[in-house]
Amino acid sequence: MSRIDQLRSRLEAVGQSHLLTFASDLSESELAALVVQVEAIDLHQLPALIDRYVRSEAPASVPNDLEPAPYYARNARDWDARHYRALGEDLLEAGRVACFTVAGGQGSRLGYEGPKGCYPTAPVSGKSLFQIFAEKIRGAERTYGADVPWYVMTSPINHDETRRYFARWDYFDLDPQNIMFFTQGTMPSFDKVSGRILLAEKGTIATNPDGHGGALRALHVSGALADMKRRGIEVLSYFQVDNPNVNITDPVFIGLHAAAPDSSGEMSSKMVPKTGPDEKVGVFCRSGGKLHVIEYSDLPSSLAQARDANGQLRFLAGSIAIHLLSVSFVDKVNADPSFALPWHRAVKKVPYIDLQTGQRVDPKEPNAVKLERFVFDAIPLARSSIVLETDRVEEFAPVKNATGVDSIETSRQLQTEKAARWLEAVGVKVPRRADGRPDCVLELSGVTAIEPERLDRQSLPQSIDPGSVVAI
Repeated sequence: MSRIDQLRSRLEAVGQSHLLTFASDLSESELAALVVQVEAIDLHQLPALIDRYVRSEAPASVPNDLEPAPYYARNARDWDARHYRALGEDLLEAGRVACFTVAGGQGSRLGYEGPKGCYPTAPVSGKSLFQIFAEKIRGAERTYGADVPWYVMTSPINHDETRRYFARWDYFDLDPQNIMFFTQGTMPSFDKVSGRILLAEKGTIATNPDGHGGALRALHVSGALADMKRRGIEVLSYFQVDNPNVNITDPVFIGLHAAAPDSSGEMSSKMVPKTGPDEKVGVFCRSGGKLHVIEYSDLPSSLAQARDANGQLRFLAGSIAIHLLSVSFVDKVNADPSFALPWHRAVKKVPYIDLQTGQRVDPKEPNAVKLERFVFDAIPLARSSIVLETDRVEEFAPVKNATGVDSIETSRQLQTEKAARWLEAVGVKVPRRADGRPDCVLELSGVTAIEPERLDRQSLPQSIDPGSVVAI
């Protein structure tokens, strides 16, 4: 029996033999590429996966014992931030910390054709998100006198372009030996009615990235995890590519993660207080003694709206996709099959090849199920996980939309406000409007300083002129 006949038999056993419908129309190389795609699918698990996640429209299950998650409140006096800062700085100075950016998305929602990390985001210079992060890493390396390796997870649609972008900009003056690029995994896209895998072309399966939760497996498969072990990395700073204000090497957070009495040092997270019950961010909760993130769309309205005696939201802790993971924890998750993260389904429009006509169909209504994993589903797998409150201006300025909420406009405003705060903290006079907003546009590079206390006052202006545009 030929390899194709064997593959056809295996596909028939799981109801997916249609993937070879056009095999006779393909060139030898096209057929070989299709075979590689098919053989990369775990066919044995496929029927159960389709029954549970594709054909089923059951809502996400939410534990019935949810309670608000505890967290380390910002500027609280019941824990010693200076102590944990010192511990975090020790790990940074010892070269035990690396950065991990999830950067698989495109900038299409911003009207930008290219990797989102290449999108011009800084309010004055127009530096890209990648450059903003690179300069923070350079600033951290200079501050702590140690390398901070950078792992960048791309996707098949933007991997090559991302690598070319870094090379074109000479890696933003970072050592290219300390930057590793690798792609996240993919999943087939399924017809939402039949459960059949869709064909994007006659010889190409329709696929979608497997979500930021696929990052944990991608770290292992790509060799990134082995590279971290070789370098002696212990802590991985995880953040998504769309947030220019993130503090990527926060020593207080690192110290808490590593040494807080209620932390196993496996996975820790940051939160900001929600602006209201309807804000579209996941919520940190506790169930069965474990921390969880419940998506805003899954949290029952009665809980989302609930308030305490002071009128504050009970479920207040909003997730902003900033985490610390230990290398040993990522290793453990990959080694133990019982730690597999759950899938989440999303019904989307996916173009496909009609099996009868061989023609491409661009559906007008959602026709397919995409499956992805979320990294926050790893939190309850940790023995004990903690959450640290952070300031929204300081660390959450996402660039998700062209206009409106979480847009490039609001991000640049938040970047300016953060820079204004830092300058004011060391005595620089910043003009402000009647509503309190800065009457100027400001930008602070991570090379200049990674926190306000490290700004060199002597090199800064005494004041900023109203209406001015200043990059420092």
